[in-house]
Parts: sequence; structure tokens; C-alpha cells
Amino acid sequence: MTQPRSETTPLLTLNDPPPFTLLNPSSDTPLLLICDHASNFIPTRMHNLGLSPAQMEEHIAWDRGAADVVQLMSDRLGCRAMLANYSRLLIDVNRDPELDEPDLIPEQSDAQPIPANQNLSPEQRRERKLRISQPYHQEIRRQLNALTAYTPAPMLFSIHTFSPTMQACDKPRPWHAGMLWNRDPRIAKPLMAFLRRHEHLLIGDNEPYSGRDFAYSIDRHGHEQGFPNCAIEIRQDLLQTHEDCLWWADALAEGLSEILEQPSLHRIQFFD
Repeated sequence: MTQPRSETTPLLTLNDPPPFTLLNPSSDTPLLLICDHASNFIPTRMHNLGLSPAQMEEHIAWDRGAADVVQLMSDRLGCRAMLANYSRLLIDVNRDPELDEPDLIPEQSDAQPIPANQNLSPEQRRERKLRISQPYHQEIRRQLNALTAYTPAPMLFSIHTFSPTMQACDKPRPWHAGMLWNRDPRIAKPLMAFLRRHEHLLIGDNEPYSGRDFAYSIDRHGHEQGFPNCAIEIRQDLLQTHEDCLWWADALAEGLSEILEQPSLHRIQFFD
């Protein structure tokens, strides 16, 4: 049985990775890629939050394949990219830490209890925000601010993946990918149109999730700043091999390259 971590024991050790990995940090391409759920890593002292290794490979712990696509896209486009280095089960960096909602640090995910997330003290919750979420979002802000040296409004594009089905609902999800966006159509609409040129693809518009319901990272750093922003969800079974990831990375890189050429994109614009 996993023993609960003492409140006096630090969350991270010197052997644990930093909260994020930054790719192409000196690029002047006016685009930042982010991957909120890139990793299923849990700090050594947390013993996988009481979950089995098999559970930590499931969709509840991370967006399998997303990091591979982001790294390939960053290479193709020569753009900056950020990967979150800790599992969404430790703390979900795509949730507002100030609201402190239940799924920020979930006690269960897709009907599976997360033992080490039960009955956390306010101090334990605060430490996860301070050590993981806060540095990640501070760095996104820094990177976007740096890119304003090259354009008034850099693009922010977030990559996620989704499972074909959920345990909590056995209804299949037919989409190959879906664009998640709130009010700013500048990336979502042209990228959907581009992907739909591939006639075999079923591309969802705010499906299987809606960017109007929750999309904290792109809302905070894109929508609120007037920067073009959008997220994509790719179905995980379509990213099982390197070749699969390469196909999606090439397709998205080509589509975003076309969008980057539009002069109207590179200005601050608010959509309320």
C-alpha cells in the first residue's frame, strides 16, 4: 500500500525533471506550440499516486502521442514549443489553479480513483500549483512575450489527444481529430478546412470536447491577450507508431504554414 506523503516532504527532488521542456528557444517563427499533457511522469516520492504502471499508461494520466507530434512539428516549422513534464493526475496545467476545481487535482479520473489525491490538505494542493502549474504558465507567458519582438500577435497552438472511448461512457468517438476553440476563428476555421481536404478524415468542430467549455491554457495566454489561438485533439489510436505521428505532424505543419502567411493573422484582436 502506498503511504501518504508527509506535508513536510518536498514534492520534487533534484532527480525529478523541471516542470517543462522548451524546444527551439531562440526561434523567431511567430508561433508557440504547447503540450499540456505531454507526460505521465510522477515525482519519485509520490509512487505513481498509488496507481499501477499499467494505469499510468492509460489516457487518464497523459495524452499519449501528443508530445511526439509536438516535437516533430517544432522540427518541421522551426518554432518554439513547450512540453509539460508531469502527469495531469498530479495537477492538470490546463485548469485554472485559482478556481481550484475538482479536476485540477482529480480524486478520480474516468471512474478510476486516484489514491494519493484523496483528502489533500490546502498546503499540499498549493505546493503542486507552485511547483508545477505556476512555472509552466509563467514560461508560456515569457515565450509569447519574447515572440512579440517579431510580430504583434504570435500564434498559440495546443496539441492534445483523446481516447476512442471512455470507461464512463461506452459511446464511440468517431472523429479522427477535433478543433477546440472559443471565439477566435483565425486558426480553427482555416485549419479545419485544410484538414478536410483529406477526404478520409472526420474533423470535429469543438468535438469531442468544446473549447467554449474549458481550454484554460489557450484562453489565458491567447484569448485574453488577443493572440490567435486554438487547440487540436487527435484520436490516440491514430498515433500508435512514429509514422502515424509523422503524418499528423506533417499535415498540421503544412496547414499552419499556410495560415502563418495570412497578414491579417498577425495583429492583436479580441473576440468577446
